[in-house]
Amino acid sequence: MNGFLNVNKPVGRTSSDVVVFVRRRLPKGASVGHGGTLDPEASGVLPVCVGSATRLFDYIIDKQKTYVARIRLGVVTDTQDASGQVVETRPVTASEAELKAVLPRFTGDIMQTPPMYSALKRDGKRLYKLARRGESVDLQPRPCRVDDIECLGPDGEDAYLLQIRCGKGVYIRTLCHDIGRALGCGAHMASLRRTAAGIFDISDALTLDEIDALAASGALESALIPLDAPLSHLPAVRVGERSRHAVINGNPLRAAWLDAPAPQVDAVRVYLNDEFAGIGAPQPDGGVKFRAMLYQSEDAR
Repeated sequence: MNGFLNVNKPVGRTSSDVVVFVRRRLPKGASVGHGGTLDPEASGVLPVCVGSATRLFDYIIDKQKTYVARIRLGVVTDTQDASGQVVETRPVTASEAELKAVLPRFTGDIMQTPPMYSALKRDGKRLYKLARRGESVDLQPRPCRVDDIECLGPDGEDAYLLQIRCGKGVYIRTLCHDIGRALGCGAHMASLRRTAAGIFDISDALTLDEIDALAASGALESALIPLDAPLSHLPAVRVGERSRHAVINGNPLRAAWLDAPAPQVDAVRVYLNDEFAGIGAPQPDGGVKFRAMLYQSEDAR
């Protein structure tokens, strides 16, 4: 079984919990991993890699993601989200119009200081473990990109829903914290839902109950998304039948064997006829050297 599952992770489960849940419903020994961590208190789209898909993690993790965050104004927490301790409360005088007015400051290429309660490491130790012991370290701002923030409207007293599109490395709770600071009243992220990650969308994400039902009926494999589906952003090259032996053995593919010389990019999708064979690195002479050979012959299937 090779492919991706688009999982709708519930609140209260870690991403690793979901991986274990899926693994227990697959044949013994199946490789399973996830394609981008969601905090336990966050919900929504979690791509799960099954079988050979685990070798494609690096090619899907950087894709754009969309979140819907509930920002609560006037309350600051030590974790910058609802799981932490309240460290400050302030009166809220900012209007929805004023909130919308500050959002452009936090879009584009911005600098963001990671939170202490994060999985980043300092001297080999996770920051959140240091924070729980009352320790703190000097954290430097890091560049990241936020493509768009849209206020979807109010969601309770002093709370609003924000839709955020961004790439890898953006802390949404820090974004909420910084927006609150810009408004002068402070804020924290009250909830978070990831609605898209690359091609994976919440509209067709499977709940854990749905995965359980599919596994019980023997139909879980039918829910797997093909290996090459999330990789359409990579150019494709093709070889014909005469190159089958080279593909199966993961040998370099000569430019003359390809339907066209490989473009000089970081990586390409490789197809044997119309079957996805793996990821290749283009060579200066127009050929391709495999980074991940994923083709399975009929005998191996």
